[in-house]
Amino acid sequence: MLSKITKEFTFFKQQPHNMQILLLTNMFYAFVLPVVEIFVGAYIMRNTNNPSYVALYQLAMYVGIVVASVINGELLKRFQVKHLYAFGILVSGLSMVVMMGLKTMGFGELFVAGLFMGIASGFFWANRYLLALNSTNDANRNYFFGLESFFFSVCSIIVPIGVGGFLVWAAGLHWNDIEIDMNGAYRIVTLFVFVITVIACITLFHGSFHNPEQKKYLYVKFEPVWNKMLLLASLKGLVQGFLVTAPAILVMYLLGAEGELGVIQGLGGLLTAIIVYVLGRVSRPQHRIIIFSIGIIIFFIGTLVNGILFSAVGVIVFILCKVFFQPLHDLAYYPIMMHCIDIVSQKEKRNEYTYIMSHEIGLFFGRATGLGLFIVLAWFVSEIFALKYALIIVALLQMLSIPLAKYLSLIHISEPTRH
Repeated sequence: MLSKITKEFTFFKQQPHNMQILLLTNMFYAFVLPVVEIFVGAYIMRNTNNPSYVALYQLAMYVGIVVASVINGELLKRFQVKHLYAFGILVSGLSMVVMMGLKTMGFGELFVAGLFMGIASGFFWANRYLLALNSTNDANRNYFFGLESFFFSVCSIIVPIGVGGFLVWAAGLHWNDIEIDMNGAYRIVTLFVFVITVIACITLFHGSFHNPEQKKYLYVKFEPVWNKMLLLASLKGLVQGFLVTAPAILVMYLLGAEGELGVIQGLGGLLTAIIVYVLGRVSRPQHRIIIFSIGIIIFFIGTLVNGILFSAVGVIVFILCKVFFQPLHDLAYYPIMMHCIDIVSQKEKRNEYTYIMSHEIGLFFGRATGLGLFIVLAWFVSEIFALKYALIIVALLQMLSIPLAKYLSLIHISEPTRH
């Protein structure tokens, strides 16, 4: 076992320096992401008991991501990409402080908090994509995203169980004659999140990254291949909105405690971590569509079980399927997207950030559509109906992305890269 670990570490050290630094930075941030994705939704649900408020917060967050992506394009003309990435990492930690500091949780307050979180996320994700694009090539991207998904999957075990257990344990404790309630326990978690973001930023500054040479990044017309990629992004965004909010809402509805949320989220994480690492290590570009399809089928099965049973067992099955789906899907999706950028940016001779920003807009359309579907069903039919069937509808639509991804994969394999 030790020899195998040593061999894998040696293989990691053989990768380009910037790729190593970016992976280490993202490893630290992997401890933050589960808190942002899972427990913020649970915090809102606990204080409002209204799934529509969670959806509104998420929608505001997605608006913020698009706004930040546009602003980031301008700032790249003046600031180093690693500084903007570090800014996104730090502000994502601060945005948790904003959420915990809200005195009331009306629509207005939640929209502002969500917008602030979205702007932080926009600076994080837009610059992350740009750094990953320029620190990797098509040959090592499966490994990059496999190892990154390994970090995130392991943290999906450690963080939800640890945070969920801490919230249950800390609520009700007394310290210097002060009783810590559940919201106070959330504030302590927020402090932990901010410390981790600082460590991630320190790590990032050990890399030497470069900004795009061309400054113009705003375009509205693209090659047909990129238009198809934007459609694939919209389909991905359609499911993303639900995966950030649905687990927390379902658990609070059917199980009722964040401790259970953490345990469920972590159950399938270890096996998933091993699978995605091995796949990233041994798979090749031509294997991406197989990995992509398996992930979507698993997700569809989970939504069906949840809709049919709509019970504690159904939630557990759904979240376990979600834990498998996300890293498998991302392991295939992002290398396809980045290789598409390699080809189209070379052909159109444009700034790579042009495609990263337009990709965020494609994701936004999908996210807004998905969340809009949930809100409409929750308000005009019932919240139970939305939680049961909206996920199934979204999963069915995700099945359409399989032939589209296959088409793009075949084009990518036959096209030369710029690396």
